[in-house]
Amino acid sequence: MSDTDLADRYGTRATWRRPALLAAVVVVVLAAAAVLGWIIKGQADPDVASGQLTFDVVDDRTASARFTVDKDDDVEATCTLKAYAEDHNLVGTVSFVVQPGTSGTVERDVATDRRATSVELVGCTAPGQSRPR
Repeated sequence: MSDTDLADRYGTRATWRRPALLAAVVVVVLAAAAVLGWIIKGQADPDVASGQLTFDVVDDRTASARFTVDKDDDVEATCTLKAYAEDHNLVGTVSFVVQPGTSGTVERDVATDRRATSVELVGCTAPGQSRPR
């Protein structure tokens, strides 16, 4: 049996399948790369970022935190601080707005139920930025 007999019996392979599959794979890979680039750009350049500097326990009902806020002058940021006791229970939390035009070091008190031993800066967000930084 020769190749021509098989071609006569079963027909020849469609020559368009391999290039069509290759084109479809290229389109999917390019779309995935575009989405990945968009995600990376959005995560790499947040509208607001924050970093904790220090905290002090003022008394049994108050803790004070100093931290930095890095943002553009026209951005309004919402920041959240949490205070924890020695047994790691949450004893106080505060969310507040850092007004446009304010940047740099921010100091804020956290009212607590009992003596705090640590303060956590959860982070700051801007409108449209869901993940605190």
